[in-house]
Amino acid sequence: MPISAAQRAALFALSAVLLAAGCSDDGGTASEPAKPTGSAALDQLAAQELEWSPCPAPSAAQGGGPSPSPLPGGATWECTFMQAPRDYADPGGETVELALIRARASDRNNRIGSMVFNFGGPGGSGVTGLPSFAADYEKLRTRYDLVSFDPRGVGRSEGVECESDQALDAYYALDFTPDDTAEERTLSDAQKKYAAGCEDNSGPMLPHVGTENAARDLDLMRRVLGDDKLHYFGISYGTELGGVYAHLFPKNVGRALFDAVVDPSAGTEEGALGQAQGFQLALDNFAKDCVSRGDECALPGSNVAEIQSFITGLLAELEKKPIAGIGDRKLTQTQATNGIAQALYSREFWQYLEQGLEAAEGGDGGLLLALSDSMNGRDENGHYSNIQAANAAINCRDFKERYTLGQAKERLPEFRKASPVFGDYMGWALSSCSQWPVPGGWEHPDVSAPGAAPILVLGTTGDPATPYAGARAMVEALGKGVGVEVTYRGEGHGAYNSGNKCVQNTVNAYFLDGKVPAAGTVCK
Repeated sequence: MPISAAQRAALFALSAVLLAAGCSDDGGTASEPAKPTGSAALDQLAAQELEWSPCPAPSAAQGGGPSPSPLPGGATWECTFMQAPRDYADPGGETVELALIRARASDRNNRIGSMVFNFGGPGGSGVTGLPSFAADYEKLRTRYDLVSFDPRGVGRSEGVECESDQALDAYYALDFTPDDTAEERTLSDAQKKYAAGCEDNSGPMLPHVGTENAARDLDLMRRVLGDDKLHYFGISYGTELGGVYAHLFPKNVGRALFDAVVDPSAGTEEGALGQAQGFQLALDNFAKDCVSRGDECALPGSNVAEIQSFITGLLAELEKKPIAGIGDRKLTQTQATNGIAQALYSREFWQYLEQGLEAAEGGDGGLLLALSDSMNGRDENGHYSNIQAANAAINCRDFKERYTLGQAKERLPEFRKASPVFGDYMGWALSSCSQWPVPGGWEHPDVSAPGAAPILVLGTTGDPATPYAGARAMVEALGKGVGVEVTYRGEGHGAYNSGNKCVQNTVNAYFLDGKVPAAGTVCK
């Protein structure tokens, strides 16, 4: 069954003014005034005036596409750049440009302030993400300017670049679950080449990406936007970023929501293992739904185990022989696994997963390949955004662990036990930072935030990418009286955008009226 234009469009739909340089040169011979340092330099940056203008079309690094459409009522999106220190240890030194976008509050008389969004990744462009989901936040826009940004290293914010589009096509088609020494050597060589490409193209930026620097950017942004407190909406990795911000600046936390919560107590291995379990749970729930529909389900199998056996068998066949994909590109085992994972992020994608698996059984891998492309940031014209390059740069800068292929191989039994479908893929992925040219910073982030205002921590029981247990771990790590746990008993990655009215009403009452829900609130 060939992938239709409508299906492809649906998949891709769901996934500049600078600070003045200082005194001008009047042609005299006097020495220029010394640049401010330390807090004085940050104060000067905080005093910059942003000049907002209509947003251009997204760049290739942001994912391309048209300029954002007007909002309800005719309101338009505005974009700008903010200057931030490249190195916060030297705030008077070189600066980086951070791309921002906003939609102004509709009820200006009752405006609370700015609400800053981070949609996750790490590596996702907030400048393109916010307009994509803006309809879900219209209620919040009544009293907040909706603001998002490309974190440093992402999109238009000094975006990290690693390899050409053609090279990335080959890289993402590789076998990332090697079966012998030769395949292990091929994977190791590819990882080394990829890391070298990142260093060649973006070397000076690599030490200065990462979550702690992004959190400091958030506080500078708060000041530049004129807000006493940071009102924040973080999703997925955005919850980790928000937690680190709360740790660094607890007194500056305003009303904040963490949705689809990363477990802050988990290191690289624990996080990957949790994701393997989370994606397996979501796949099991998908299979249960398919079985419950009887003959309407297009997949072979009368129970969850049989459907899982069908999927693992299909992946095994793809490892031996890729099938037709899109154009002259084949669907490989790696891309199929990636595509299955992408479809589990939202229940709305389950229909495409079912169709894609059925088609692949018949020799047509187009739909699964389109799903994989969506996760990797590849558009229909073969251009890649920098989401995966930024993801690698930020993760490898954050986390200290450097697993060799051999060490990753030793841990495969535990990963296979956690997930027969995703275990191998995520176990081998432990080695993804092994060749990285910049050292990491922590074993896991510190998010303890004594004295911070209440933060809503919203976990979804069927979340594949950030398992539900992460919400409780975040509440405990934030500290007593800070995290307020709210549970959504449902499927998908992220609760607020699920459309559940209980979740939305709870969050809206908190953001708009300051009503903190009871800890342990459950929405179904």
